[in-house]
Amino acid sequence: MIAATALAPAVWGTTYVVTTEMLPVGHPMFAALMRALPAGLLALAITRTLPRGSWWWKASILGVLNIGMFFPLLFFAAERLPGGVAATLGAAQPIVVAALAAMVLSERPTVWRLSWAVAGVAGVGLVVIGPGAGFDVAGVLAGLAGAVAMALGVTLTKRWGRPSGVGPMAVAGWQLIAGGLFLLPLALLVEGVPAGIDARAVLGYAWLGVVGGVIAYTLWFRGIGALPVTSTALLGLLSPLVAAVLGVVLLGEFFNPIQMAGFVLALAALLAGQITPGRISSKGHSA
Repeated sequence: MIAATALAPAVWGTTYVVTTEMLPVGHPMFAALMRALPAGLLALAITRTLPRGSWWWKASILGVLNIGMFFPLLFFAAERLPGGVAATLGAAQPIVVAALAAMVLSERPTVWRLSWAVAGVAGVGLVVIGPGAGFDVAGVLAGLAGAVAMALGVTLTKRWGRPSGVGPMAVAGWQLIAGGLFLLPLALLVEGVPAGIDARAVLGYAWLGVVGGVIAYTLWFRGIGALPVTSTALLGLLSPLVAAVLGVVLLGEFFNPIQMAGFVLALAALLAGQITPGRISSKGHSA
């Protein structure tokens, strides 16, 4: 379950490369719309399952938080900031989740997971923030707001679970549609349709929608239901780490010793966050 859930943030790590290398510049809300609404309609066509009762408003709230607000804020931060700065702001999400879990789920965050969440943010920062990184105020605020919106969405998803007999793809589809409908008037009124949509951009939108949307969110929501919410959020550290690796492989970037140390620290935080120390010690004692 952990490995399958981890595939979602790993796929989301491709967002930075796809946004900067394949999509038209200056249209973050339109990119978010194209990632959400077509993917949600595809999931609905596959599952043929509509919300019932309270799930109409629950799916709407979750869709706005996880999709409608998070997507455009993510794209906006990625365009206004160096990818590393935007990624580090997003990596703060597990800390926000730990605080929200205490308030909303009455889950007291353990010192173990909270400490590794802080270490993970530090590790990601060492990997992706270079000495010449710029800090655009609007971009920083967008990155932080996106992290908070997604953290609240993750926490409420854990609290509400899924309707009985409904699979995670259906829930993912509901949220993608709700978020897409929220984005539709904003994208068309504020930005309009980009003039330079070519085959490369279509491929980029398809990747973000089908793989980064339907498939990734299905795995993600299934994982949230089965794993502790803070440890699930820590898996999100994979996103900036994958983005950094893709920068090396595809864009000719390289890791210096400090970045390598940060990569190891962030990866250790991600793995340690999946461990419950009490279980380890009890197993060792019984052995």
